[in-house]
Amino acid sequence: MSAPKKVVLAYSGGLDTSIILKWLQTEYGCEVITYTADLGQGEELEPARRKAELMGIKPENIHILDAREEFVRDFVFPMFRANALYEGLYLLGTSIARPLISKHLVQIAHEHGADAVAHGATGKGNDQVRFELACYALDPSIRVIAPWREWNLSSRTTLLEFAEKHQIPIAKDKRGEAPFSVDANLLHTSSEGKVLENPGEEAPEYVYQRTVSPEDAPDTPEMVEIEFERGDAVAINGERMTPAGVLTKLNELGGKHGVGRLDMVENRFVGMKSRGVYETPGGTVLLEAHRGIEQITLDSGSGHLKDSIMPRYAELIYNGFWFSPEREMMQALIDKSQEHVTGTVRVKLYKGSVRTVARWSEHSLYSEAHVTFEDDAGAYDQKDAAGFIRLNALRLKLIATRNARIADKG
Repeated sequence: MSAPKKVVLAYSGGLDTSIILKWLQTEYGCEVITYTADLGQGEELEPARRKAELMGIKPENIHILDAREEFVRDFVFPMFRANALYEGLYLLGTSIARPLISKHLVQIAHEHGADAVAHGATGKGNDQVRFELACYALDPSIRVIAPWREWNLSSRTTLLEFAEKHQIPIAKDKRGEAPFSVDANLLHTSSEGKVLENPGEEAPEYVYQRTVSPEDAPDTPEMVEIEFERGDAVAINGERMTPAGVLTKLNELGGKHGVGRLDMVENRFVGMKSRGVYETPGGTVLLEAHRGIEQITLDSGSGHLKDSIMPRYAELIYNGFWFSPEREMMQALIDKSQEHVTGTVRVKLYKGSVRTVARWSEHSLYSEAHVTFEDDAGAYDQKDAAGFIRLNALRLKLIATRNARIADKG
């Protein structure tokens, strides 16, 4: 395959993607365009611009995009309408960021007439799959370069030697083995590798960056009211906020109370198991509150159907199929279910836990008249239940009669 002439690189400004930038220049002799997305990772991104300039990238070829609102509005919130959890636990913080990054990667490639895009994901993980499936779904003719699957820089030592040879700045703490790898965005922080590779050892406390230890959290519970409209959170404690504003505030509240820690061994799409330590304080609060408002606004048929497809929906996101037709079909069903998921939930945050303690809505299906233990004034005729039970028992009685008849003949 011929060498690309112009490549758009998903660039963090860190050591690995800076090495990739230089490698693309030296290996292919191509023009490199950098793209850095602000997804709320909590880092200043201007150093990435300066570093790219130092490495010879033209100012017009450096793209730094604040995508926080788009990230939460168009990716995180739709996913949370589904209450998505991968393998029953993981809130998909890294997974849901990759399709957004890929979307802009392809858009920038089109704007510049680039013939390829590149990413810094390794050949062992899920991110390579997520980036590339998304890129191909958006542009089937795009070429994707994955340096970790191509180069011979197979160790930290060879990477540092390459960096020094090409005068790439190396932070002092990068000269030794990093204690663990971190990926962060507005939804979560993910830590894995090195000190976390043995699942039989408890993760050291210094791994956690967004949440205080539950043991050190405030001794007094905090009540938080979250208002929803059509399945999306729109206000906290009566104050309306943008989608990114909501998640930022919930991160602050949840983190203060030690909410949202997860130590998990998961099944990667490529086949191996990996151990990750995740912190999703705002997302954990949001999931609990969303479940709370659905309890009174969703009927059982809609809610149970939605719950039944959730594992498949979550798996599609984890495996990189955000832009697949089946995910979009499921999203249409999920969004339809949210038409009346409007109202307010009060949650209690305390020592690492979040619990729904109250919920109310103009769209509520809850009827005190029907469930009261006092006189229901004729709202419900308990005698109706007898026929209901007889009809539902008929099938079971016929099966039991058949089984007894066969057993007698045996």
